[in-house]
Amino acid sequence: MLIPHRTSDVEESVLPPDYQRILASVRQAAGPVMARQVGELLRVDVSVRAKLEPLRGKLVRLVDRGWLRKLPDGRFTTRL
Repeated sequence: MLIPHRTSDVEESVLPPDYQRILASVRQAAGPVMARQVGELLRVDVSVRAKLEPLRGKLVRLVDRGWLRKLPDGRFTTRL
């Protein structure tokens, strides 16, 4: 699955639906969020590490492609 880099001519709609839901969850939060909080918003069983780690990987992939920002304390937030 190819996650495009964020540029001025790339719309969020090109992202796969699960990545769009992750972005929407981070935006909906009152501030920076941990992966566990995003999982709770998406109704992922966050008590099971095997379910939380793939979500964390998707969050990091969105950071790497410029869609999100990761703060030094490990929380995720939208790009400014």
